[in-house]
Order: sequence, then C-alpha cells, then structure tokens
Amino acid sequence: MARKPTTDSSTATIGFEAKLWLAADKLRNNMDAAEYKHVVLGLIFLKYISDTFEEHRAKLLAGEGDYAGANPEDPDEYKAENVFWVPADARWSHLQANAKQSTIGKTVDDAMVAIERDNPRLKGVLPKDYARPGLDKHRLGELIDLIATIELTAASEGEKTHRSVDLLGRVYEYFLTRFASAEGKNGGQFYTPSCVDRLIVEMLAPTKGSRVYDPAFSSGPRLVMAAEFREKHGGNATDISLFGQDAAPTARRFALMNFALRGIEADIGKEHADAFRHDLHPDLRADYVLAGPQFNDSDWFRKDDDVRWQFGVPPKGNANFAWVQHFIHHLAPQGMAGFVLANGSMSSNQSGEGDIRRALIEADLVDCMVALPGQLFYSTQIPVCLWFISKSKAARKVKHPDDDVPDCIRDRRRETLFIDARKMGTLIDRVHRELTAADIEKITGTYHKWRWDIDEHLAECKMRGIVCELDLPYADVAGFCKSATNAEIAAHGYVLTPGRYVGAEEVEDDGDPFEVKMPRLVAELHAQFAESAKLEQQIKANLESLNLKLQP
Repeated sequence: MARKPTTDSSTATIGFEAKLWLAADKLRNNMDAAEYKHVVLGLIFLKYISDTFEEHRAKLLAGEGDYAGANPEDPDEYKAENVFWVPADARWSHLQANAKQSTIGKTVDDAMVAIERDNPRLKGVLPKDYARPGLDKHRLGELIDLIATIELTAASEGEKTHRSVDLLGRVYEYFLTRFASAEGKNGGQFYTPSCVDRLIVEMLAPTKGSRVYDPAFSSGPRLVMAAEFREKHGGNATDISLFGQDAAPTARRFALMNFALRGIEADIGKEHADAFRHDLHPDLRADYVLAGPQFNDSDWFRKDDDVRWQFGVPPKGNANFAWVQHFIHHLAPQGMAGFVLANGSMSSNQSGEGDIRRALIEADLVDCMVALPGQLFYSTQIPVCLWFISKSKAARKVKHPDDDVPDCIRDRRRETLFIDARKMGTLIDRVHRELTAADIEKITGTYHKWRWDIDEHLAECKMRGIVCELDLPYADVAGFCKSATNAEIAAHGYVLTPGRYVGAEEVEDDGDPFEVKMPRLVAELHAQFAESAKLEQQIKANLESLNLKLQP
C-alpha cells in the first residue's frame, strides 16, 4: 500500500526557537554570521548534553527502581544510557556561574576540552576558540545567559526520554536555516531547506536493513531524517546503516555533533573529503542515495578516465552530471537515489550534458522528476528540481515492519513520472517559501500511488485474510502529474522538464452557456467602469480640497 508521509504539520518551526534566534542575533553585533554560527551552535550543543546529563544524574541520585544503588559519579552509568558524561567544570551551571567573568572564553574552551577528553566520540568535534581576542566576552556571557533560558530536556514531556523529544534538533535546524539566510550565497551554498530534504526522504522511504548514503551531507540532516523515518515506521535508528562524506571540515564537525546529540551512528570517514578527489566509500553500493550537492559547481576536480563516468564524461564547467553519475555508481542493483539539482539539468544540451541525460533515459534509470517552486532556498534564487533514479523498475515487493502486507511495486520499465509542484508551497516571509506537510503528502502520495500495484496488493491481502483499505489508484492530473513513456520523452528531445508533459491545469467550467455568460460579464464590466469613474471623482475632489490638481 502507498506509504503515508509522516511529516509534521509544518516545517517552518515557529515558536520558542524563533524568539531565541531573534535574541541571539541581536547579540551578534557586527560579527560575521559564518563565524557566529560556530559560537552559538557550540554553546547550544554544550547546553543540551549538560541538560541531559543532569536529567539522568537526578535519576541516579534518586536511586529508584533500576537505578537503586547506582553511583551518580560513575561515567559508565551515563554511557550505558547513551548520555554523555559531563565533568563538573564543564557543566552548564558552572559556565553560567562564571558568565560575567572576563575569563569566560577560556572557561568555555576548557569545558569543551574536558568533554572531548571524557567522550572519545566527540574528539576533535567541538569548537574550542571562545577565548580568542576577537570574541567580545561581555556578549559571550550574555549569550550564555540567554541560552540558559532554553529547556532542552524532556522534563515537561511526561515519560518520554530526551532522545524522543527533539527540542535540540528543532533549535539546531532552525538556527542553521537562519544562518544560511544571514550568510547569503557563499555561506549557505550547501544548505538545502529541511522541507526539501524531508520530501526526498519521504519519497524514497528507506526500509529496514538498508544502506543509506549521502556524499554531500552538509550538517547531516538527510541522514538524520532517514533514521527518524525508520523510527516513525515501527523501527528504530539502528535499522539502517548510514554512510556519507563532505568536503567542508566545518560541515563534518556539525554533522558529528548532529549525530551525537541524537544517538545516531554513521560512517562518515575519518576526515573531510571531496567525493570527486577522494571517495571515502569506494566499494559502497547503497540501497538509497539522498543528496543536496552544490549544483552548477564550476570549480570541481575531474579525472577524465574515472570509472564513474558510465554515461559520458561530464563537462569541467558544471558538476551536475558528475554528481548524478557518482550517485548511480554507488547504487545497489535495486537501489534508488533522490537528489536536488538546478532546473538546467533537465534540459541543458551544453558541453555534452544532453547526451548524458539521453543515455540515462535510454538506460531506463529516471523514475520521477519533480519541478519545485521558487524561493525555497535561503542561499540562491536558482530554480531547482528533484531527480529520482531507480536502478531497477521491475516489479517487486517491499516489507515494512509496521505493515502486515508488503508494498507491491509494479513494473514501471520504460516509464517516468513527472510532477509539476511549482505552484505549491507557502510564503513564510516576503522572500522565502516552504513546502507544507500537505504539499509533501500530495507529492509523495502521487509518487507512491504511481508505483503501487493495486491488483497484487489485493491478492496479498486476500492470501492473508485481511480486509484492505485502498487509496484511489494513480491517475494523471492535468497541470500536476503525468506518467510518460520513454518514447514520449524521446519525442520531446530527452528534456525532463515536467511542464512539457503535465500540460495545462484544467479550468473548472461554471456550466453557463455562452449566450448567458457573455451578457453577464459585460454587465459586470460596465458596473466596474462606473465604480472606477466614481472613485476617480472622489480622488479629484480630495486633491482639490488640498489645493492640488492632477496634471493632465
């Protein structure tokens, strides 16, 4: 049965994190956003692990139930619950007590060093330059006092643990989004909006036991979302194996912090590395590849005889089809990939890109194309699209732990689904738009219905004696979605722009015959002319009362 999206009601994250951002941004003063990002997010991370430490320490001190006789000063008691051990001089209470001191920068650095020393997983990850002369210590103290007002544990959430209430994740994601906006193109070039990342994950729907790979992971949001997807579908984050890499050292550190705070394990190599120069996972064949690489990158490393260029050598001036072929190279025989690229990738014929795209289509790899609305990205106004690649479009069955009946995927060979979502999304401010949960559900629901074999699903239900709850089957919708054959794509010159295939949206007919409708429209037009003349006279009268006249 078609998978049901699990998105929250909104990905805009409006609430206490927005208020926190406004306050923290005021304290930024003249500091560059790219620099301030490390200051703020490092402190928020420190506050989180300190809060979760204190939360667990309180249970150990109470000594009730499973904690009877436990030693609250034994680091192993914390590590057993996936809680980081925080030494006394690194706890938030100690930092806040010294926030007004001129030495607060060194105090924070010492705290970071102590936490890395006692938690090997964090070694080399945390920022440790708060004592530098260029950082205003008075404002640093004010920032510590501000962050102290955030409650990042689950104390108010009943029986839930800190790992199941992603308060820190909300703050972290929101701040990364806002920093991307503040930094502009250069600082935010690797940041894909969370609604787009979520759409990619929901479309792919990673299954238990799968290998998930992101070769340009930024701060790791897509890998985190893949793990969360498993948790929301009857499994847990350990159901899948996560792999990735990124060329930016700061991105790698943020990703490690992101994974650590959620208790997620991921193999992202021992160092930051450019996937084209140094592939950290050369032998990996993933079940799912999801990515948001820097598109239209003209400054990338190309080796002409690279084994990854199965469909043509990509041009030196644009890495788009280098990324596409890198993703395909790392797919397992039934693997799928979902990624964001600039719209030009769907139609460009420059420098051999059209030939590569044609080769991909003739190899029957393109499963679905989605045109996205504008204004989604904080760092660029370039229109973007989503590509979904499938190594095998043959019929198969996929079992999910939370479903009694497997997903029955139909034979889609020589077919591609086109979705035009350019009219979707909601403005969250004057210049930025986001996809709502309803938008994501509509897009993913359309894709999964298109892939769904309803007859086979009914047979599976009957065999198990289960009464099926059926969604309506897939159908083309003019102006929104169209299932096209490879022959149709060839007739369009191997261009993959959805607008070419979905056609124009049908206009609802009001049912009035022409001889009735036309007199009515003319009467409405005359009434509007009369109202316009009336308003014109009122405006002239108001101007004359002010001794002003309209110039002829």
